[in-house]
Amino acid sequence: MTVDLIIRAGRVLCADTGRDGPGAVAVRDGRIVDAGEGTDARMVLEFPDAMLVPGLVDLHAHPARGGSKYGICPDRYMLPAGVTTALSQGDAGALTWPAYRDDVVRACRTRVRMALNVSARGEATPLACYGDPADIDVSACVAAIAQAGADVWGISVNLSRFSCGATDPRWVMDRALEAAARSGRPILFGAREDVDWPVAEQLALLRPGDVVTYCYMGSKNVLDGRKRVHPAARAARARGVLFDVGHGTAAYDAEVARIAIADGFLPDTVSSDMYVMHVGRAARHDLPLVISRLVDAGMPEAAAFAAATTRPAGILGLAGEAGTLAPGACADLAVLRRSEDGWRALRTFRAGVPC
Repeated sequence: MTVDLIIRAGRVLCADTGRDGPGAVAVRDGRIVDAGEGTDARMVLEFPDAMLVPGLVDLHAHPARGGSKYGICPDRYMLPAGVTTALSQGDAGALTWPAYRDDVVRACRTRVRMALNVSARGEATPLACYGDPADIDVSACVAAIAQAGADVWGISVNLSRFSCGATDPRWVMDRALEAAARSGRPILFGAREDVDWPVAEQLALLRPGDVVTYCYMGSKNVLDGRKRVHPAARAARARGVLFDVGHGTAAYDAEVARIAIADGFLPDTVSSDMYVMHVGRAARHDLPLVISRLVDAGMPEAAAFAAATTRPAGILGLAGEAGTLAPGACADLAVLRRSEDGWRALRTFRAGVPC
């Protein structure tokens, strides 16, 4: 058998297949294939001091090319960091979705899915996206999802003070839940600050398959008094609610993460919340760095990588296609090397093609 590419690495890690050790991955026609002794390759790449993993899947980011105050070009800023699949947290709404679909989902090499903003304008305005209640059009949201198909994973609602402005967050949440029920889609949920509305009460509204992001944020998180995991968070997880990191610029508290992980409450997914504020900063921010910080907080390394590959791929309906090194999967791959400040991406391959 002749393949297009063989990548050998000092360590190959894949939670889906259970691989963890020296090895190689073979690619033919953009797909991962079994390769035995005697396999010929048109190209062989060697990374003896690096790790090969499935292309990273970022469940909370802001891939966009205009039209969103948070958006950054995924091909420029995410693919080079090893991210081959990204979910947008509400960069577009029903009114802006058609342009977003054409400019991002269909035009970028990065695989992009959308958590559609319950605000019809998405994040196109510099003001609070829910500041004008007239922008929250449940019927338009549901219709856009029906038209979009698999390109839209679910609905985004962020109840923060900045997003809501003077609009009642409880009213916004009611509209989001109505849209989710009518469309049959999950919610990517950003909670209101705990002092305004107890997070425990907000968690009680969520349904199986909904995802809580910013779960380790200082002002709204899974802890009860910064001492232990709140019973409401455990109850939500028991009924199928998922918990995501959504690191961002100010949405991750290392001490909260340490306490929660030590108390047995690991995140289901590790995501970057990478957006325009990260561009041009001297300090690096990307998904490999966020994975490293979760490991530093006590999360087992294999679990942290599973939470940025196999697990989010399954949540997005991409099991067997992304987030895995299994034969037949799309050859989305990332080569990482450990540095002083954590994992860094050396090379990314999207469908077997170097990025």
